Amino acid sequence: MGVILKFGCWAQGILDKFKSLDFLGPLALRLYLVPVFWTAGSHKLEGFEDTVAWFGNTDWGLGLPFPTLMASLATGTELLGAILLLIGLGVRWISIPLMITMLVAIFTVHLPNGWQAVADPMSAFANERVFGAIERLDKAREILKEYGNYDWLTENGNFIISNNGVEWAVTYIIMLLVLFFIGSGKYVGFDYYIKKLACKT
Repeated sequence: MGVILKFGCWAQGILDKFKSLDFLGPLALRLYLVPVFWTAGSHKLEGFEDTVAWFGNTDWGLGLPFPTLMASLATGTELLGAILLLIGLGVRWISIPLMITMLVAIFTVHLPNGWQAVADPMSAFANERVFGAIERLDKAREILKEYGNYDWLTENGNFIISNNGVEWAVTYIIMLLVLFFIGSGKYVGFDYYIKKLACKT
């Protein structure tokens, strides 16, 4: 038992040597999320009138109250959030409205579709919607193989059906939650230097 404990301490000591690079974790999370939110916000801004209509319409949209205000808040949060995550400024603060935005997306758009972002019948989270999507995908492939140049169509990747479930939104919330607790990380964000300069004790 003593040998095992000594080995464990030795192995932990090796891992502890990487603590000087621990800023790479939050940096990676930030840089991953930047294009996610920038793209989402840019799409909303480019077609802002359509975004407002989608937010407010009760028949084919989200049916949210005050759609212009809600669309403005979502668009602004995503665009500003992407910029702040990129430069590492106010990361813990901006994580809060970004998580709220993702929660709204989950409960208004994705939740009825289940877990999966992409329909995959092999997943433990596959539901009837997923199995129905795969049936349709198989039929579409049959049609394309018979009437289209299937090899060319699939040369850069296979066809899939988006299930539009909560998977990606939940993933983004988890990443933002980590950033909320640990912040932007050392060296590569304004937050680190602001704290160093302003919060000296």
